[in-house]
Amino acid sequence: MEATRWLDEREDRAWRGYRRMRRLLDLELARELTQDAGLSEPDYDVLSDLSETPQGRLRLSELADRMLWSRSRLSHHLTRMQQRGLVTREECPDDARGAMVVLTPAGRDAIATAAPGHVTAVRQHFLDLLTTAEVEALGAFTHRVVDHLAQNRAPRPRRGPEA
Repeated sequence: MEATRWLDEREDRAWRGYRRMRRLLDLELARELTQDAGLSEPDYDVLSDLSETPQGRLRLSELADRMLWSRSRLSHHLTRMQQRGLVTREECPDDARGAMVVLTPAGRDAIATAAPGHVTAVRQHFLDLLTTAEVEALGAFTHRVVDHLAQNRAPRPRRGPEA
């Protein structure tokens, strides 16, 4: 059994700083998004993912995978978004058990209204604080970590029909 490789002072400072930064940044961006556009971060994630597809639609299971949410959790969230007229659901044309999540005109308007302010907040509270070299380094190491985690992530078992 290998001995634990405890963090040294430099590593501990970097790790704790990253965790604190992530929490504070997420809180600030969520606060501004809610205040300025009346959307939660999950609302924004759903709407932006849908708006980036050619027909403004994705399979529920694909959207859940993108958000790293269970299909059940996403289905409950989509119900609330449907009640606000932001999305709708349709049967999947090639799989009767599947569901498609579809961006509505109101949803398209909501993301078009929210995106400029959200991008401004991301710049103000994060990107504009970094040098060009730091942005390049950030892109390199975040993709390295994401690729590593994606390789080690077990696929979710399929259970029953999609909501």
